[in-house]
Amino acid sequence: MATGVRRVALLGATGSIGRQALEIIAEHSELELCALASGSQPLDELAARHGVEHVQVGGDLTDLLEASEPDLVLNAVVGFAGVEATLWALERGVTLALANKESLVAAGDLAVAAWKRGGGLLLPVDSEHSAVFQCLEGRAPETLDSLVLTASGGPFRNHSSAELAHVSVEDALAHPTWSMGPKITVDSATLANKGLELMEAHFLFGLPYEKIEVVVHPASIVHALVRFRDGAALAHLGHPDMRVPISFALTFPARAATPVAPLDLAAGLTLEFEAPDAERFPLLRLAREAGESGGTYPCAFNAANEVAVASFLEGRIVFTDVAPLVEDVLAQVDGTPARDLAELVEADADARGRAEEVSARPPANGVRA
Repeated sequence: MATGVRRVALLGATGSIGRQALEIIAEHSELELCALASGSQPLDELAARHGVEHVQVGGDLTDLLEASEPDLVLNAVVGFAGVEATLWALERGVTLALANKESLVAAGDLAVAAWKRGGGLLLPVDSEHSAVFQCLEGRAPETLDSLVLTASGGPFRNHSSAELAHVSVEDALAHPTWSMGPKITVDSATLANKGLELMEAHFLFGLPYEKIEVVVHPASIVHALVRFRDGAALAHLGHPDMRVPISFALTFPARAATPVAPLDLAAGLTLEFEAPDAERFPLLRLAREAGESGGTYPCAFNAANEVAVASFLEGRIVFTDVAPLVEDVLAQVDGTPARDLAELVEADADARGRAEEVSARPPANGVRA
């Protein structure tokens, strides 16, 4: 990690993570914004306000990164579009604050190999993985037994299967505890997000899938637990506020102050946990199966899910079509491992094409609910 002023390239600057990151960067003189990128939103006003010369909207972000020479890349791009930036940072040993879980999921094996070659620091920004990272700091790997990732359960945790068939886009975007962008909010409602985080944890922490558990925790206060071989468990608790893990990654290892209030335990804090319902929310099961199958199955899961979520948000399919669409695509692809980025891009495109075909099919009963 560079000392003194830390030059930050912010990718996905106009999204939820990006906007909060800008607030944090503005509060710390040791953080200097050197590059801004967005998928499609204009950045002229932001660049002028923050005095940033290197700006890009859409396209391959590696040229922007080469030109801006960051000490730290905060990758908050949504979806597979973040893959090249993730690999760029890992290959060069540039500190990567990763909020783009999809790139690590889709390119997991390639990313881990690049990370080993580059030898840099990878700081997870997802609240659950940041929590695990913090619980594991300074601990010998052989003392670790297993991880527990928590899921809020989303807005439909108590819905029956019949009720799920009739939820609207607006219903799916009304998350009970977190404020996030539309894609990740829908993923939370289907539990696909927890499936992606399951695969992300496998690659980040090098644990087999049977050592990574998911539990539903509606309050979103406990972000993760780490179990050790002696029977002890450490948990990371805090309000559901993304400024905490964003700040932790941007200011590591300083753990700078944030405006987020500490938990008031005396006010009466109830922590409830339950098993996820794999029947009503099958995407978590499908994600685990894709991860265990390896190769490009995780990439196919991610690609099909991205297409399915976009189709749902556009009103082309209903909520309960999302999981069957992903399952259909996973049954079609061969999952052959990708030897390089070009083969990974090909596998992603193939899965997307198949997902688009499935989403365009008329429903079996002739109508969409």
